[in-house]
Amino acid sequence: MTGARLIRLQCYEGLDESKALYEWNYKKQLLRIQVDRESEGWADVHDDIFSEEFLLTRPLLEAIRAQEPVVLLIDEVDRVEVETEALLLEILSDYQVSIPELGTVEASQIPLVFLTSNNTRELSEALKRRCLYLHIDYPDLDREKEIVLAKVPGVSDNLADQIARIVRSIRQLELKKAPSVSETIDWARTLVLLGIDHIDAQQAKETLHILLKYQSDIAKAAKELAVEAK
Repeated sequence: MTGARLIRLQCYEGLDESKALYEWNYKKQLLRIQVDRESEGWADVHDDIFSEEFLLTRPLLEAIRAQEPVVLLIDEVDRVEVETEALLLEILSDYQVSIPELGTVEASQIPLVFLTSNNTRELSEALKRRCLYLHIDYPDLDREKEIVLAKVPGVSDNLADQIARIVRSIRQLELKKAPSVSETIDWARTLVLLGIDHIDAQQAKETLHILLKYQSDIAKAAKELAVEAK
């Protein structure tokens, strides 16, 4: 929408500063030291290997250093540890990074930042206070049907309608993990590959493992489908 370049940081458990911010190209530095054995002293080599040529920028530093407008997507921020969240908070508060060997890098423009969370853990109040909050719920019936029709080649209008209705019904159950829209799409693709154009209760039960990821959820959904089929 803005025409800006997108920079994405995919968060995961164990993400640290070297993967989110920057790190040095140690292999290249080692090769540089080995090649320059005849250097007059360590200071000469040190100044050389800790230069831009050996710096590996990661998404956060890349977004801060960008000269043109960029959008920074920090995806699934709730999956990182509290320490990494604190690092994100510090950088996104000041939009500058201190690199001991090079000095402070200040943003020449403020990136447009989006953070997503699946609410697997509570984010800190300090981080939430600096964000505008938008809750995105599951799409309504008609919207999910439109998504299936748009994303699944070969799916019929009738099948897409059935899929959206069944998924909506399953989401009303008390599940460990309700099916996401991406799992709805996966289920629709599977049914199309199986040549199914009209889902009956048995076919739905046999393919529930595409839609649901816990056996207890599959059992609940199968029971619900059996009741509806009567």
